Amino acid sequence: RSWPPTAAASFGGEGGLGPAPRGKAPAPFQSEEETEALVSVDLNFPAHPGCRHLAWRGSAGRTDCRSGAGRVAGRARLFSEPGRGPRWVLAPRVEHRFPQARPRNDVSPYFKTEPARSQVHLEGNRLVLTCMAEGSWPLEFKWLHNGRELTKFSLEYRYMITSLDRTHAGFYRCIVRNRMGALLQRQTEVQVAYMGSFEDGEARQSVSHGEAAVIRAPHIASFPQPQVTWFRDGRKIPPSSRIAITLDNTLVILSTVAPDAGRYYVQAVNDKNGDNKTSQPIALTVENVGGPADPIAPTIIIPPRNTSVVAGTSEVTMECVANARWVPAARGLARATLGKGEKPPPGLISDYNRRLTILNPALSDSGYYECEAVLPLSPRSAAGISGPTSGLPLAEPPQFVKEPEKHVTAEMETVVVIPCQARGVPPPAMAWYKDAAPIHLEKLSRFRLQPDGSLQISGLVPDDTGMFQCFAHNDAGEVQTSTYLAVTSIAPNITRGPQDSTVIDGMSAILTCETSGAPRPAITWQKGERILASGSVQLPRFTLLESGSLLISPTHIADVGSYTCLATNSRGVDEASADLVVWARTRITAPPQDQSVIKGTKASLSCGVTHDPSVTIRHIWEKDGAPISVDSVPRVRLDGDGTLHISQTWSGDIGTYTCKVVSVGGNDSRSAHLRVRAGLGVYSMKVTEWTLQGVPTVPPGNVQAEATNSTTVRFTWNPPSPQFINGINQGYKVRAAWPHEATVVTVRPNFQDSIHVGYVVGLKKFAEYFTSVLCFTTPGDGPRSPPQLVRTHEDVPGPVGHLSFSDILDTSLKVSWQEPVEKNGILTGYRISWEEYNRTNTRVTHYLPNVTLEYRVTGLTALTTYTIEVAAMTSKGQGQVSSSTISSGVPPELPGAPTNLGISNISPRSVTLQFRPGYDGKTSISRWQVEAQVGQVGESEEWVLVHQLANEPDSRSMEVPGLNPYTYYSFRMRQVNIVGTSPPSLPSRRIQTLQAPPDVAPANVTLRTASETSLWLRWMPLPEQEYNGSPESVGYRVRYARSDGRGRTALHAIHDRVEREFTIEDLEEWTEYQVQVQAFNAIGAGPWSRVVAGRTRESVPSSGPANVSALATTSTPVPGGNASRSAQLAGLGKYVLYEIRVLAFTRIGDGVPSHPPILERTLDDVPGPPVGILFPEVRTTSVRLIWQPPAAPNGIILAYQITHRLNTTNANTATVEVLNPSARQYTALGLRPESTYLFRITAQTRKGWGEAAEALVVTTEKRDRPQPPSKPAVPQEEVKARSVLLSWEPGSDGLSPVRYYTVQTRELPAGEWSLHSASVSHNTTSFVVDRLKPFTSYKFRVKATNDIGDSAYSEASESLTTLQAGQCPQGCGLHPGLRVAQRRSHLGLHARRTMGTPGDGAGPPGWGRDTPGACRSHHGAALSLCLVPTAAPQNVAVQAATATQLDVTWEPPPPEAQNGDIQGYKIYFWEAQRANETERVKTLFLPESGVKLKNLTGYTAYLVSVAAFNAAGDGPRSPPAKARTQQAAPSAPSAIRFSELTTTSVNVSWEPPLLPNGILEGYRLVYEPCMPVDGVSKIVTVDVKGSSPLWMKVKDLAEGVTYRFRIRAKTFAYGPEIEGICVSITIHWSSGDPGKGPITRYVIEARPSDEGLWDILIKDIPKEVTSYTFSLDILKQGVSYDFRVIAVNDYGYGTPSAPSPAVSAQKANPFYEEWWFLVVIALVGLIFILLLVFVLIIRGQSKKYAKNHGEMVSLDEGSFPALELNSRRLSVKNSFCRKNGIYTRSPPRPSPGSLHYSDEDVTKYNDLIPAESSSLTEKPSEISDSQGSDSEYEVDPNPQKAHSFVNHYISDPTYYNSWRRQQKGISRAQAYSYTESDSGDPDHCPLSNSNSTQQGSLFRLAPGSRAPIAGFSSFV
Repeated sequence: RSWPPTAAASFGGEGGLGPAPRGKAPAPFQSEEETEALVSVDLNFPAHPGCRHLAWRGSAGRTDCRSGAGRVAGRARLFSEPGRGPRWVLAPRVEHRFPQARPRNDVSPYFKTEPARSQVHLEGNRLVLTCMAEGSWPLEFKWLHNGRELTKFSLEYRYMITSLDRTHAGFYRCIVRNRMGALLQRQTEVQVAYMGSFEDGEARQSVSHGEAAVIRAPHIASFPQPQVTWFRDGRKIPPSSRIAITLDNTLVILSTVAPDAGRYYVQAVNDKNGDNKTSQPIALTVENVGGPADPIAPTIIIPPRNTSVVAGTSEVTMECVANARWVPAARGLARATLGKGEKPPPGLISDYNRRLTILNPALSDSGYYECEAVLPLSPRSAAGISGPTSGLPLAEPPQFVKEPEKHVTAEMETVVVIPCQARGVPPPAMAWYKDAAPIHLEKLSRFRLQPDGSLQISGLVPDDTGMFQCFAHNDAGEVQTSTYLAVTSIAPNITRGPQDSTVIDGMSAILTCETSGAPRPAITWQKGERILASGSVQLPRFTLLESGSLLISPTHIADVGSYTCLATNSRGVDEASADLVVWARTRITAPPQDQSVIKGTKASLSCGVTHDPSVTIRHIWEKDGAPISVDSVPRVRLDGDGTLHISQTWSGDIGTYTCKVVSVGGNDSRSAHLRVRAGLGVYSMKVTEWTLQGVPTVPPGNVQAEATNSTTVRFTWNPPSPQFINGINQGYKVRAAWPHEATVVTVRPNFQDSIHVGYVVGLKKFAEYFTSVLCFTTPGDGPRSPPQLVRTHEDVPGPVGHLSFSDILDTSLKVSWQEPVEKNGILTGYRISWEEYNRTNTRVTHYLPNVTLEYRVTGLTALTTYTIEVAAMTSKGQGQVSSSTISSGVPPELPGAPTNLGISNISPRSVTLQFRPGYDGKTSISRWQVEAQVGQVGESEEWVLVHQLANEPDSRSMEVPGLNPYTYYSFRMRQVNIVGTSPPSLPSRRIQTLQAPPDVAPANVTLRTASETSLWLRWMPLPEQEYNGSPESVGYRVRYARSDGRGRTALHAIHDRVEREFTIEDLEEWTEYQVQVQAFNAIGAGPWSRVVAGRTRESVPSSGPANVSALATTSTPVPGGNASRSAQLAGLGKYVLYEIRVLAFTRIGDGVPSHPPILERTLDDVPGPPVGILFPEVRTTSVRLIWQPPAAPNGIILAYQITHRLNTTNANTATVEVLNPSARQYTALGLRPESTYLFRITAQTRKGWGEAAEALVVTTEKRDRPQPPSKPAVPQEEVKARSVLLSWEPGSDGLSPVRYYTVQTRELPAGEWSLHSASVSHNTTSFVVDRLKPFTSYKFRVKATNDIGDSAYSEASESLTTLQAGQCPQGCGLHPGLRVAQRRSHLGLHARRTMGTPGDGAGPPGWGRDTPGACRSHHGAALSLCLVPTAAPQNVAVQAATATQLDVTWEPPPPEAQNGDIQGYKIYFWEAQRANETERVKTLFLPESGVKLKNLTGYTAYLVSVAAFNAAGDGPRSPPAKARTQQAAPSAPSAIRFSELTTTSVNVSWEPPLLPNGILEGYRLVYEPCMPVDGVSKIVTVDVKGSSPLWMKVKDLAEGVTYRFRIRAKTFAYGPEIEGICVSITIHWSSGDPGKGPITRYVIEARPSDEGLWDILIKDIPKEVTSYTFSLDILKQGVSYDFRVIAVNDYGYGTPSAPSPAVSAQKANPFYEEWWFLVVIALVGLIFILLLVFVLIIRGQSKKYAKNHGEMVSLDEGSFPALELNSRRLSVKNSFCRKNGIYTRSPPRPSPGSLHYSDEDVTKYNDLIPAESSSLTEKPSEISDSQGSDSEYEVDPNPQKAHSFVNHYISDPTYYNSWRRQQKGISRAQAYSYTESDSGDPDHCPLSNSNSTQQGSLFRLAPGSRAPIAGFSSFV
C-alpha cells in the first residue's frame, strides 16, 4: 500500500544543517555518487490503519505511520537515476536518531502465534525459542523458565540454547512489552530426548512351580520411554498365551514350569535419538519342580490402572493379566475379560483378552472398568474371579466462551468489567495478569473476580491503563486472552517537573519528570533542539528512567544548560524545564610533601587546590587527626593558598599533617609527615682513606758512585723527601750504562739510615759507565739522578788474538799475534817464551813493548818440536797465555776432523762427549769445538756452536754443558790449531737429554674477584721450550691460602699445559687470599710465581643476631645500623600479629634470620573502610548490597553501620542501621524509584568507628553494563621513556555506578592486547601506565566495570612512541632534588616484616628471598638488589680461527634487560654430535664482547651459547650458534698391529686416528731395518690413498732383520706417527693380584697348539716389565703356539694367565734354497766338470795344449785380480730427507730387484768404506698387497727377475770375500742399499724389552735375499 507523502527538508554540508526552501531540492546530478548532505525531513502523510511502521533505509530509527507525522534526521545522499530524476535517500551513516513521534493510535503488544504445548529435542542440539509478537515499536522481550527469570527485557525476541542437556527441560514462556503494556505468552514444555544406562549387576529371581513369574524390566533413565524387547538366552520373547508383556514392559510368565528357568534381559531403544542399550541378565529360578502339581485358582497378577485421557486422543489402552493352573483332566490357562460394569466392553480386546483398547474416546466412554479372570473346568463349566476396577476419566482442555475486546476504553472513576468466561473438563481455573504481573485479588479491593471468571475494576485511575490477560487452565491444558485497557479523556500532565540543580563534575544528576495522563504520556528530554532521551533515542550518559526522569551519569562541565521534559499522548502535550549547573570538582593538586627540618627552623607545608571559580573553599589542617587552631598558636600561620607555615619547629611538631579542603564542589584531603632533626649531632668515627699512589717527583739526592774493583761500582745516596715520593717507597733502581747495554739493580729501601748504599757487579773491566739512581713506587719510576761517569779498575788482560807462525825455517820462525780482545786496562807490553816440547829447562823468555805484534824466534834446533807462548801485560800483571806447538822446519797444516764420537753421562743439561782426535796438522790442538744440531731430525739443519775447550790438546773427552732438558741433539766436533779449524766430524747418534723440572714460573699472574666464594686466576702458560719434559706431563699447580694465616694452604693441580686460567672455588666470603702458581712436569715442579693477592666479594652474613625481643609501641621509628642493637618498626599494620626475626645484611644481601622468631601484635585502632561493595539486586524501591570486611580491620570488628540517603539531600536526612559484625549484606527498603542514593558503610572496633566506604546506586530495574569510555588521550608532555599519562572521559554507567576501570596496552606493530591494570579507581579519569619500553610504539584502550558487568573496550588511542632512554620531552628540564646517598662500609642490621600469624600463609614462604619481578633496597643503602639479566646476549657470532680455536663475539643484552651492571659472561660450548659428553663452560669475568675458545678438536662442529651474569646470577642463554673448526693435522693412528708373520713378509694393519681433525686423504707407511743390513739401511715409504684400506701386505723382507714401521695419517698435512717394531712376537700383559708378597719376576710359557704340554720359554723377566719381545727363530717353524704369563713372588708361582691366541711360526724359503734345487745344481755342476776334464785330457798331449795351458795360467793370474781393480766406491745418492721423517721421494719396491753393478762394484763390497746410502735402480714392481702412491722411481730399462738363484749365491759375501782379504777394522760390505736410505743407527732400535704401549711385535729374519751384482754371472 502507498500514499503520497509530502516532505519538507533542509540540507546542509558537513559543518551543520542549513535551511533550504521547503520542498525544494538541489539540482540533479549526473552520477550516483555526486554529493552527500545532512538532511532533516519532516514527514506528513495520511494515517492508514493497516500500516504499522515506516522504516527509512539507512536510518537507525522508525516512526509510526499511523500517527501521520514524524521527523527523520540522518545523512542523505543524492542519486540520479535515468528516467526518474534525482532522489534523496538516507545514507547508512546516521547523524541523528528518530525522536519519538507523538502517539495517537499506538498498537498494544499481541502474539501472532502461540508456541506448541510440548516439543521434544535431542541432547546436544541447539534450541531456539521465538516470541512471535507484534505491536508498536519498540518491543522488549524477557524469557522465563519454570517461572524463573532467564533474561532481562531487551530487543531480542529469541532465546537460544546452543547445546541442550537434561537440565534445560521444563516450561518456557516469554513476556513482551512496549509502552502500551506487557503480555505473558502461553507456556511451552520442552522435553530433551536422552537415554541413560541400565543399572550394573546381575539380578536373581525365583518363583514356585506353577506360579506366575513377574519380571520387572530393569530401570533405565530415558525420555521418551524406550521401546523394550525381552530376550532369553539370546532369543527374542514374543507374547503368547503363557507370556505377557505389559504396557510398562514387565514380563509375566504364567504357570511357570522348569524349562522357564534361565537368564532374561531386555534391549531398550529410544525412538527419538536412536540409542540402544542392553540390560544385565536376570536369572530366573523355578522352585518346587519335583512336587505335586496342585491346581491354582485364578489370580489377577497385573490389575488394570486408572487412566486419564484428554479429549481428542486417538486411543487409550487398559490391561489385565491373570494366572491359574488346572489338573489333571483339562489343561488351560485363566482367561481375563475386561468390561464396563455389566455391559460388554466398548472397545477392542486383544493380546489374549489381556488388553482393552478404546478408539477415539469420548465423554460417554468415561466410567469404571472391571477385569474378570475365568478358568475353564470343562467344556460346560468354569471357575473364575472378578478383579479390581479401574476408572477412565476424560478431560477436555479449556475453551473460552466469552473473551474481551482487544481494546477496552473506560473513563476515569468508573467501573469496568473485562469479560472472560471459559469451559472445560474439569472446569478451568481463572487467573488475571496486568502487564505480565499476576493480580493479587485478595490484596486489591478495587479488583474482583466474578463467578464466570470476568474481572471487575472499580474506581479507574490512570495507572490502570495497560495490558490485561485472562488465563484459563486445567489438567488438559491452558488458554489465554488479552485486552488493552485505556483510561482515557486525560491530557498529559507533568505532576512533578524538573528542578534547577547543581552537581559536581563526575557526579550523577537526576532531573525529575513524573507525569499522568491517559493513555500514558510518552516522555522526551531535550536540551535546546537536541534530543537527549526518549522511548526510541538514548545518547551516551543520558538515560530515560521508568518514571520519566532523566539520569545524567556522569556529568561533565559541558552539560551546563536548560533541559526540557515533553510529555505527549493523544490528548496533547505538556512540558517543563529546569537549569543544570555543573561545578568543577575541588581537588588538591599540589599536596604537602614529607619533609625533614632542623630544630628551630621554619617548615612550610603547601596545599594547592583547583576548584570551580564560583565555589568557595575552606582549608582545614590537622595534626595526627586533631584540628590545628591557627589563631591560638602564634608559631603557625595559614596562607590564603592553603600553605601552612610552622616557625621555630621543635620535637613536638613531629607528626602527620593532613590538609582537608571543604567546599560545595567536593572535599579532598592529603597528608604528609614532618620530621624535626636536632641539628648537628656527634661526629661519626673517623675514616682514613688514602688517595691513589703516584710516582716520585724528585730523584734521590747526593748520589755518589765509585768503582771498587774491575767489575763493581758502589753507589751511595740520600732518599728523596717523603712528600715528593707520592706513595709507598718500594725501593731504588741503581743503573750503570754504557753505549751498548745497561745494568740495573733494585735496592730495597732502608728506612733506618739516612744514607743508602747499593752495588752493581758483573761490569766490564776498565770500562766507562754512566751511573744514576731513581726511586720508584708501585705506579712507576721517578726521575733519575744526574748521570755520573765512572770507570772500573784495571785487571789482567785476556789472551792475545790469532796466534800464528810464518817464515818457518830449520832454526827460526816468525810468531805473529793480535791485541787481546779484552785488554782490561792499558797494555804495557807482551811476554813471549819458547821451550822444547816437555823440556821446561830449555825455556827462553823475552818482554816486548806494547806496540810489538810479531817476533822472530831464532836459535832453534832443526826438526825439534817447540812450545811457544805469548801473553799480554797490564799494570795488574800478565794476562792469559796463548800457546802452540810447532816443529822447526815443518810448516803446520790444517788439522783433520775428530772421529769415533761417543756420548755418555746424558743428563738434563749436559753430556760427556768421547772422541778420537784427528790429524793435528803437525802442531798442537789449541781448541776443541763442539757443534750441535738441535731438535728432531728435519726440524733444523743448522749446526750451532754449543761448547769450546781451549788449551787442552790431549783431551779425549769433554763435558758439554748448557744444554736444554728433554731436547734432541746430534753432535759433531772440530779441532783448531794454529792454522785453522778442521772440517767437522761425522755426526754422532741423535740423543735426547733427560727431563728436568721447569726453570721458570708462569708469567703475568693476575687474580680477580669472581664471586663471593671464588677468585679468578690467570697466567701466561710456559713457552714450549721451557717445558723441560714431555708436553703431555706438563701442568700447573695453584697454591692459595688466607692472607691472615688462618686456615690451611690448599693446592690444586691442572693437567693441561696450555691452560691459562683457573677459578678457585669454595673460598670464604669477603676474605683476602694469597695465590701462587708453578709449572710442573713428570720430573718435578718449577719455581713458584710471585704472590698475588685478591679478595672475594661480600656476601650475606652467615648467621643471625641472637637474643631478639620485641615490644609493641607507637613511638616514631629510629634508624638502625651495624652498631644498633634495637630498632623501631614503623608503618606496620594495626592489630596484626607479627612474626619478627632480625638478620644482618651487607650490600650483597641478607644473612640468616635469627631463630626462633618472636610473636608480637601491634596495638589496635579504628578500622579501615569495608571493601568490595556491590549491589547484586536493585529494584525501584529496594536494593541489596554486599560487602567484605575491611582490608585493614586494625582490631576486632564489633559492628557495621549502614547509612543511606538521597544523593541530593544532606547527611542529616540519612537512614542509619547498625548491624552485627557477622553481617555481609543489607537490604534497604522503601526507597524512591528512579533515584540516586548514597550508601556509606563503616566498621567499628573498640577504638571507635573507622573510615567509611561510599557507593552510589540508582533505584531502577533498567540497569545495564556501562558504556565504554571515550577514546583515551595522552598529552605529549606526559610521554616518558617508560610511562605515559592516559586520560579518558567516562561513558554512561548503565544506571549502575562504575566500580573500577581496566587498562590494556598493545605494542605496535604486531603485539597482542595485554592487561596492564584491572584495578584503576572508579573515580579517576586518568592513569599512569608504567613498565613500558623506551622508544616503542603503543596503543591503549580502557573499559569500565559496574555491578552488571564489563563495558566494551573503548576505541584504541592514537599510536604513540615512548621516549628514548634518557630523552626528555620538549620543554622539560632537570627536576631539582638530586639525592646522593652513601652507605656505611660496615655491616648493618636489617629487619624484615611479614604479615600474618605463623602458619596462616599470610607471609612469604621463606626469609631472605626477594619478590620475583621486583628490586628491593636495604635500609640505609643506596644500592638496590635486582634480578638477573632477563635477556640473552645478542648477535652471537662464531668464527673459526684455527683448527683448535673459535673466535666468539656477541653484543650485550638490551640495557633494559641487564638489571644492573654486567659482570661477565659464561660461554657454553660443546661438540654438536656429543652434547652431553663434551659440554664445557668458560667464564669470562669481564664485560667484554668476545672470547677465544682454544684447545678444541680440529674439523669439528661446535655449538656455542652465551649467557650474561650480574651480581644476582646468570641470565638466560642465547640460542646456540654453530661453527666448525678448521682442518688440522690428524692425530696418530690409534693402533698398529702385525699379523700373518713369515720370515719375509708381514701384514701390517692399523686403526684410524681417534681425532681425524679433517677429511682423511690417506696414510704414509715407512719401514726400515732397525740395524743396517750389510752396512746399508733401506728406508721404504709407501703412500696409501684414501681412508681405506687400513692394512698392507709387506713382502720381500730380509730374514732375521728387525724392522721398524711408522704410520701417519694425512688431511691437508701429515700428523704425528705411531711406531711399531716387528721382529717376531711381542707379548703384553698387565699386573694382577700380587698375593702376600710383591711380584719379583715373570715367566712366559709356550706350547704347540696341538699339544697340551706347557714349557718355559722365557724366564727371569723383570717385575717392572709388562711386555716382552722375542724372535721367531727360537720357535719351530710352521708350528702354531699358545703363550701364557705367570707372575712369581717369594712364595712361588702364581696362577697362569689365560692363553693367548695361537701364533704360527711360519718361514717361507725361496725355491733355490730347497734341497731339490740344490741337488739339481750339484748334478749339473758335476756333469760340467766331467766334460771339462775330458776335454783337458784329450787336448793335453799336444803342444798347443802346453802353450794354451801357459796362457790360461797367465790369464787366470791376470784376470782374476781384475775383479779386484775397483778402487772407487759405489756411487751413492743420499736422498733421505731429514725433515721430520717426511720423504720427498716415493719408495722403491720393498724386495730387491734387478740391480746392475760394474766390476768395480765388487771391490766396493770389499773396501767397505761406509757410505751414507747407495743409489740403486730397480723395476717398479708391486710394493705390497695395498696400494702405493705414485712415487718416483728410476726404472730399469731391462728388468730382470726379482730374485734369481744367481742373485742368491752371488749376494752372499762368503763367495767373494775370499777373493780379497778385507781391510782390518772395517765391517763387511753392504750388499745393497736403496734410494731414500741412510746409514742405520743401531741405537735407534734396541731389542731389549720395554714397557711401550705401542702395539706390534718384533720380527727378525736370517740374512739373505740380496741384490745381484751385475756381471758376476760370467765369473760363475
